[in-house]
Amino acid sequence: MSAPYVLHMITPLANVSPFDVNMAVDAGIDTVIPYTGIGTAQVEALTQDAMFSRDPKNAVRTGLFIGGRDAAMALDMLDAARKAMFSPFQISVFADPSGAFTTAAAMVAVVERALQRAGVAGLTGLDVQVYGATGVVGGIAGLIAAQAGGKVTLVSHRGVSAVQGKAEEFGRRYAVQLDCADTSAAGKAALLERADVVLACGKAGVRVLSAEDLHAAGRLRVAADINAVPPAGVEGVGVQDDGVALPAAPGAGNQAVGIGALAIGNVKFKVQHQLLERMRSGGTAVAFDFRDAMDAARTIAGKA
Repeated sequence: MSAPYVLHMITPLANVSPFDVNMAVDAGIDTVIPYTGIGTAQVEALTQDAMFSRDPKNAVRTGLFIGGRDAAMALDMLDAARKAMFSPFQISVFADPSGAFTTAAAMVAVVERALQRAGVAGLTGLDVQVYGATGVVGGIAGLIAAQAGGKVTLVSHRGVSAVQGKAEEFGRRYAVQLDCADTSAAGKAALLERADVVLACGKAGVRVLSAEDLHAAGRLRVAADINAVPPAGVEGVGVQDDGVALPAAPGAGNQAVGIGALAIGNVKFKVQHQLLERMRSGGTAVAFDFRDAMDAARTIAGKA
């Protein structure tokens, strides 16, 4: 008889996310143990404690979920956990700090779907601008968009230095080019003149782009917004919008569409549920990061 599935949830923060706990339980994992204030240096010992406490055939009935708010740290923790394991003691690991990997993947997948509906084959060669890129979701959304072929600019409201380190870090790790810019009044208008896709990843309840800002975006095709708290991050985008037309900029050759937070969230929820369920029931140890989230998001978005 198989042992019950145990999910160890670690975070460098003072508490694990209640959202992630609920998601794990709803995916059929009824034993969830939180560990808080965990640093990368502690991951090896925690991983080996978890894997050695069960015989090899039941090691796969053990999982490690990595939270927090720092994407690079979560990826380092994932790497440390994988390096701590060896056959036949293998457990599953899933990194999703602040839900950023699954949210960013869902956002990009739904944008790709909107482009495909308009006859555009993905992000390749398109100018993609990420507003609110200082946050964990924005940085990962930019990274995924760059890996999908977009020409990505991380846009900060606190000066270029607030995103430069992130761009350089992801460039070193994944060999992508991420440009950086800030939202000074003149700079924002010049950026939007060339934007094909806008990803708004600002804080809840903060408007990052107004209708007046969008008047400069004559090439815009898709504007996606993860903010579900009024006011909208992008003025004119409703939380339930999934390809709803936005008012055209003067002289615009293309009609832009908006994608709201609930359209993105619907895919994000399904992605996280699917990956947790695969950990629990797959029968083999897995290791998931934003790339696995993106694979799942593309499949899920394509079926919606």
